[in-house]
Amino acid sequence: MARVVCVHGIGQQHTGERELHRSWHPALADGLIRAGAAATLGADDVRCVFYGDLFRPPGRTLALGDPPLEASDVAEGLETELLLQWWAEAARTDTTVLPPDARTLARTPQAVQRALNALSRSRFFAGVALRSMVLDLKQVRGYLCDPALRDAVQQRVADAVTERTRVVVGHSLGSVVAYEALCAHPGWPVRSLLTVGSPLGIRNLVFDRLRAGAAGSPGDWPGAVEHWTNLADEGDVVALVKDLRPLFGERVVCQVVHNGARAHDATRYLNTAEAGRAVDAGARR
Repeated sequence: MARVVCVHGIGQQHTGERELHRSWHPALADGLIRAGAAATLGADDVRCVFYGDLFRPPGRTLALGDPPLEASDVAEGLETELLLQWWAEAARTDTTVLPPDARTLARTPQAVQRALNALSRSRFFAGVALRSMVLDLKQVRGYLCDPALRDAVQQRVADAVTERTRVVVGHSLGSVVAYEALCAHPGWPVRSLLTVGSPLGIRNLVFDRLRAGAAGSPGDWPGAVEHWTNLADEGDVVALVKDLRPLFGERVVCQVVHNGARAHDATRYLNTAEAGRAVDAGARR
């Protein structure tokens, strides 16, 4: 019966709901303190929806970790396009990353390899194995393009939200999941939506593929939400579009925060005063 329901993003297939709760709950509580909020959050007030296992391969692969993927495993279409956009954004925010040039427009296998090589040397993807980057791309495509997988993820969010839930928090791909869930359930009592490190504003690849309820369309306001705050770090490559207002309307409060070297880290977002104010706006009701 949580007041705050949290939805994780990509790359969490080897964690779990309790492990996420151990890091997300303290970060949210610290954010409330930074904001000087009157509201407090006990452990039972926060629930982390977990769907990462839906991306985890069964069988022997579980014991071996991520499958050995390489550049040739990056599929044409959404995966390649998103990878190239990550590369361009990393080059814009990180002087150590060589930018893509006109030859990249051909979307060749060589361009994919160059993009992966460039990103592996960036501050944002420092320490991230090539196979993990490829898996992240496949998780985004899997959610957006596989209706059965999408429905399974959405059902887990629906199972977590109760009449007591007032705030939904979505990180990374979880912000897409959260937005779609709220659009599909306008009767939910959720009053505040907090999206952090969100790819919601990426046209064609993400935004135009959003499901906004039976009669809705991408860009519609999410359900009965009264307050929507979107936080992005300038160096967060996943949050390519920092300002969501041109697509979702002026009611979205869009703010840039500074997460240091871990620009996309969920807890770095959640322990900010900006996140605390967003949670407080819904949790105190």
